[in-house]
Amino acid sequence: MENHIFDSHCHIQFPAYATDREAVIERAIDSGIKMIAVGTQKSTSIEAINLAKKYPNIIFATIGFHPNHLSENWHHDKNEQGENQKEVFNYQDFNKLAAEKEVIAIGECGLDYYRSSKDKILANTEQENQKEVFIQQIEIAEIARKPLMIHSRPSNKSSDAYLDSLDILKKTKFSLSVIFHFYVGGIEITQKLVEFGANFTFGGVITFSHDYDEVIRSIPIDRILIETDAPYVAPMSNRGKRNEPAFILETYKKIAELKGISYDEVIGIVGQNVKRIFNI
Repeated sequence: MENHIFDSHCHIQFPAYATDREAVIERAIDSGIKMIAVGTQKSTSIEAINLAKKYPNIIFATIGFHPNHLSENWHHDKNEQGENQKEVFNYQDFNKLAAEKEVIAIGECGLDYYRSSKDKILANTEQENQKEVFIQQIEIAEIARKPLMIHSRPSNKSSDAYLDSLDILKKTKFSLSVIFHFYVGGIEITQKLVEFGANFTFGGVITFSHDYDEVIRSIPIDRILIETDAPYVAPMSNRGKRNEPAFILETYKKIAELKGISYDEVIGIVGQNVKRIFNI
């Protein structure tokens, strides 16, 4: 069976690539890379679907509403969206988009406590809003029979967002695969998530930080995916630059080093993980 290199989480539909998107995609294709373009709100989700239609079986789409768009201190990220307007989550819109054949997962969605308000009352309100919208997207995923791409980011030196996400997944009895993207949890919460059956993606940060070495070694290789999160967090050789899918090979090599297996083995195993989890 042919092996493919997958970037399991990128945002090549974002305005960060407005001037050279086709060139970025071609560089990835030339490197043998397939990409999952991840939605963060309705507009970027639709754009991900459109790219997947333009590049069938090379680009795949997800649709989701990022928890940070529910924060009172939301700020306009020009890399993410052209319009300077906060979007409101609409269940019906996302439920309809979920049925598109190009959509292979729901998300990124989840809980982000990292940028919670310093006001405790407001922070609690924001977190409750995030939980409500997360639960609605879990329902959409269950109806569509598609896995969840989860963005959960804890507050400093904590596992709170992961623990709350796990609690919600258990209470909703979600029955399909879950993927914790850009995973930064410690050993204790990692063990709980592994026991639950979760999958994890790792990006370029592991090429210049040793903070995640022990965690990566502890996770079974059949639960690991590799991402860029492009345009963010480029690996060591391009650190500080705009990230892109073609840069992912460096992260594959780092995973091979940490797991003590060959680069080719990582490509093969991770490729099979992606195909199994996303049913592609």
